[in-house]
Amino acid sequence: MGEGKGRTAHRQSRVPPGRTGAFLGLLYGLSATGTSAATVTVPQLGAAFGVGHSAAAWVISSYAVMLAVATPLHGRLADAAGLRLPLCIGIVVMAAGAIGSALAPGFPFLIVARVVQGFGAASIPVLATALVTTLLAGSGRSAALGRLAGVAGTFSALGPVLGGGLEQLGGWRLAMALPALGLLAVPVLAKLAPAGGTGERIDRTGAVLVAVAASGLVLLLQSPASGAVTAVVGLALLTTGTPAIAAWVRARPDGFLPRRVVTNPGVLRCAFAAAAVPASWFGLLVGVPIAAAGWGWTPLRIGLLMVPAALAGFLSPRVARQALGRLAAPRAIAVACVLTAGALPMAAVAVQTRLPVLLAVAMMLLIVAFGIGQSALIAAVDEAVATTDRGVAIGIATLIFLTGASIGAALAGGLADVTGLPAVFCLLVVLPVAGLAVLAARVRTAAGNGEKMMMTPNPDDTGRRP
Repeated sequence: MGEGKGRTAHRQSRVPPGRTGAFLGLLYGLSATGTSAATVTVPQLGAAFGVGHSAAAWVISSYAVMLAVATPLHGRLADAAGLRLPLCIGIVVMAAGAIGSALAPGFPFLIVARVVQGFGAASIPVLATALVTTLLAGSGRSAALGRLAGVAGTFSALGPVLGGGLEQLGGWRLAMALPALGLLAVPVLAKLAPAGGTGERIDRTGAVLVAVAASGLVLLLQSPASGAVTAVVGLALLTTGTPAIAAWVRARPDGFLPRRVVTNPGVLRCAFAAAAVPASWFGLLVGVPIAAAGWGWTPLRIGLLMVPAALAGFLSPRVARQALGRLAAPRAIAVACVLTAGALPMAAVAVQTRLPVLLAVAMMLLIVAFGIGQSALIAAVDEAVATTDRGVAIGIATLIFLTGASIGAALAGGLADVTGLPAVFCLLVVLPVAGLAVLAARVRTAAGNGEKMMMTPNPDDTGRRP
């Protein structure tokens, strides 16, 4: 045991926080371009396959759904097999899906390829952050997490510019192939990421139930534009999957969703609150190209509208570090929710009045909120659970976080033609406000118990870091 801890400490001392965070942030951001770079090409690929806007929006929604539902599976795979194998295989699968999307001969093939791409890309958010918490400790970990979130947000924000530029150079197929560049990271990760895990078997039933319920939610949100069949299927999946998950957690408390993690109030409150940020960000990623295309803008010009947000992303690591240095993780999440709640009405006004500058400011606020929220959520989860539960806890928290992204994308794609984008953005304000309410309830509970505003560990957890 002592020798193992010595090797871990030696490894931590050799890992540069800044470069590690930046490298993993680039990889994280590259997976996010599966959405951000694709959004500006949706009208073009829809025209190429002869499908309408609501059908073409499934190119974004199908990827976002799989990105969310596969996240905890990768977390459990990492617990069982170590970080190296699931992360490297996930990147290869993501690249294969991106290449398949670029070469798709028909629209159904494209959707299948996007699902495959999303499954592989889902390994990156949870395992990249888990890799940081494994390799680094203390202030180095906080610095790396902040750099990771900032670089990821910046690269994601540049996705529309890259997608628009690639579309202009070689059409939408070239833009869809962009995430295949992740293959370049595999040799580095094969050396950097540790191998070896517990060897436990994966609870496949639990994984399927989570996928069913999460898919049902997103299908239901997409249904206003997709029709009654989508609504019925989504409602059926959600209403059967949700109680089935609850029953399975009771029957298998150490299964895919460990009861000690999914009932941990610190993990759940912070994850639900933080999920408002990606919901709003993805809502804008889908909604802004729709609005700007209506103004007659080209994909490249739409992408250039995101450049100020990308520049703001460079500042978010420093802002995130300062927030986590001065505030407990839940309070930092609250700051992200406040920024998000302010940015959404601004975006609604900008779309309604056709003010691109105001829209760019709103997106700048959201990218800063994303950097703070992502870093604070990982820090909160890391404090809340035992070391042995870190991988699955980060996976569950990231599932909730990215389900927010799926909700935002589905709402924008499903309601844009029904209610108009300003109404969609105003509707999304409910999420950060609800997040603030959840965090405020945590503050009142902690104050009533005479506790500090921090995550409260389960009393039966062992193996916790000090």
